[in-house]
Amino acid sequence: MNAILALEDGTLFHGKAFGARATACGEVCFNTSMTGYQEILTDPSYKGQIVTMTYPLIGNYGVNHQDVESWKPHVAGFVIRELSPVVSNWRADCSLEEYLVQNGIPGIQGIDTRALTKKLRVRGAMNGLISTEEISDQEAIQRAAQWHGLLGVDYVKEVTHPQAFAWDPGDQQSARFNLIYGKADTDPRQVRDPLPQADIPIVAYDFGIKYNILRGLRQEGFKVQVLPATTSATDALKYKPAGVFLSNGPGDPSALDYAVNAVSELVKTGIPIFGICLGHQILGQAFGGKTFKLKFGHRGGNQPVKDLETGKVEITSQNHGFAVDPASLPSEVAVNRINLNDRTVEGMRHKKKPVFCVQYHPEASPGPHDSSPLFGEFCRLIKKAGS
Repeated sequence: MNAILALEDGTLFHGKAFGARATACGEVCFNTSMTGYQEILTDPSYKGQIVTMTYPLIGNYGVNHQDVESWKPHVAGFVIRELSPVVSNWRADCSLEEYLVQNGIPGIQGIDTRALTKKLRVRGAMNGLISTEEISDQEAIQRAAQWHGLLGVDYVKEVTHPQAFAWDPGDQQSARFNLIYGKADTDPRQVRDPLPQADIPIVAYDFGIKYNILRGLRQEGFKVQVLPATTSATDALKYKPAGVFLSNGPGDPSALDYAVNAVSELVKTGIPIFGICLGHQILGQAFGGKTFKLKFGHRGGNQPVKDLETGKVEITSQNHGFAVDPASLPSEVAVNRINLNDRTVEGMRHKKKPVFCVQYHPEASPGPHDSSPLFGEFCRLIKKAGS
């Protein structure tokens, strides 16, 4: 089947269809990661977006049911240069195409993803339409131009879990893999390292939380209670947490007044707080700052971030289209990390309260693990506050 990708400015890309027979609108963005397409598809932060992979060959290791980042894929559509005709990984449960069909997501392959990415870098992220159904060029462009976009839209309520729940109470999902070879009676996919005791109770606000964040928190010794995004500060504190975690998530942070209000109240209590990505942007607003939309966002596994307190540079995994305006922050908030590509804010720390946040993903594993110690920093902050 043929497929089409239309941009709001009238640009058209024609290619071959894969995945579901469907039509969807979304913000067209790009991710520069070489691997991790399964994690990208299931990251709730991509709600409302049509994702383009810049790496040319996608799908070669298939999809497995263990590495998903949430309860289902959230992308509106998927754009690639070439779909691998072969799936060759011992952990694969199905092919990428089968996975997209199962979840109703359209894909297009065979287009010039380099040209598309260059256009998005120059023009900025644009609204678009992807279709694997019969649709005229004119209608595709018109529908892309009429789509409402991300500004002012609350996608968090569409991806958050509606009920509070305890993460992995049986310790079956959080431990790191530890492959053991040579044992015929052992399924190597089920071998795990031992976990530390979960003796630090925290609550995690689910604005679109990735499961690997929850795994990382559990590996650090946290006992995590996950809360819906609309939970008030009063209700969150009823769990008697030692700390509060604020997760990643999709859409425009300025549309989340309920979250900003709750976090503002939590900051006032003096409880230790750690936020990442959308949680970072919500904290920025809770501090009194403002956010703005980036031209084409940061999406990939090799973003350089400088720690202004130590001088060290971290190679980070990122996925966000908004940032905090440093000029809008009050004097009691320190910007302690910046992106070396565009100098945007990548980290903040409150000078008087045990609160810090980063704009990137310490739980992700694109190759570098430079940021994983941040979970340990949160642990030490909680212990210091309780001493």
